[in-house]
Amino acid sequence: MLNNLKPQPADKILALMALYRDDPRPTKIDLGVGVYKNAEGVTPVMRAVKEAERRLVEEQTSKAYVALAGDPAYSNAMIELVLNNVVDRGRIAAVATPGGTGAVRQAFELIKGVSPDATVWVSNPTWPNHVSILNYLGMNHTAYRYFDSETRGVDFDGMIEDLAGASAGDVVLLHGCCHNPTGANLNQTQWQTVVDLLNEKGLIPMIDIAYQGFGDGLEEDAAATRLVASSVPECLIAASCSKNFGVYRERTGLLMAISEDAGNTAVTQGNLNHLNRQNFSFPPDHGARVVTTILTDDALRADWAAELEDTRLGMLRLREQLASELQRASGSDRFGFLAQHRGMFSRLGASADLVERLRAEHGIYMVSDSRLNIAGLNETTVPILAKAIVETGI
Repeated sequence: MLNNLKPQPADKILALMALYRDDPRPTKIDLGVGVYKNAEGVTPVMRAVKEAERRLVEEQTSKAYVALAGDPAYSNAMIELVLNNVVDRGRIAAVATPGGTGAVRQAFELIKGVSPDATVWVSNPTWPNHVSILNYLGMNHTAYRYFDSETRGVDFDGMIEDLAGASAGDVVLLHGCCHNPTGANLNQTQWQTVVDLLNEKGLIPMIDIAYQGFGDGLEEDAAATRLVASSVPECLIAASCSKNFGVYRERTGLLMAISEDAGNTAVTQGNLNHLNRQNFSFPPDHGARVVTTILTDDALRADWAAELEDTRLGMLRLREQLASELQRASGSDRFGFLAQHRGMFSRLGASADLVERLRAEHGIYMVSDSRLNIAGLNETTVPILAKAIVETGI
């Protein structure tokens, strides 16, 4: 059997990581890996996480299984964080998952099981794992226009024109905030237009919200998700705690499924539980319990929110510094979009050849589609990157 296996394509980001590790140049800069790093290049454990873990070590008396859906207290805390009571809790079924990726996978599994002929519409571009999982599951999917490589903003007219071609029952995958990989987001008026189209066409939104708190703030970043969820009959939401709680390796996510009325929630919950059972039985609990401890303790929650805000503002300052350095180095305002984008990522709109020149000539590593991780920079490396971008002709 194993002799019949075929090699799988290498993950581009993992391959980039290997090249970076083997590069002997002391001035090399890693802008490829999608994790937050502070000015010292470290992905820190947040203060509130350390305190919550200390309490768990002291107070936890068992490592027995919790439930197929995970701890209900975790679901309740995350639903409150993301939705803040804009949807009747009785309409929401939820299950804990291994990270936001697990939530996305379970959402796709649910769609495939109940609507196998539905098409999932994904933005062009989107997080590569969205399309990879859809392909693996053999699901129908198609792209809608999203990023304008000329303006480095949202091609909203193209997006709406494409989604107008969707059929009732199709699923539209949306990024709740901090679009990955572009950093370009819809404004409030545009979100309302999307909501109107969803309702007019009978489309089902699926929202991937992986960066709440990394863009404009905890409440501001949830606004679009809350608008959509409160305005449509049904909605799927995949939430991740990896970035905003910094618990990447704990694999802490949640899938929410909002039914049209509370009478269907029990059946929906049973189906989500069943999917968990088939894929991994019981979800990881440690990260979920840490998050629950933080969100249900006023002091810990305040400290977590303050540290998260410092993280957000630090990335925003780097964006503004980079845009300013590029304006100075190029004598042009064409990089002003970097200060307007939000979250960890921006997409320069450069060709793969120019990205390769950045790596080969300057030791600057970013994904071939020109996505760069703003959090991979610091005040010292920003001018180096700006100079390299201009010299490369981007």
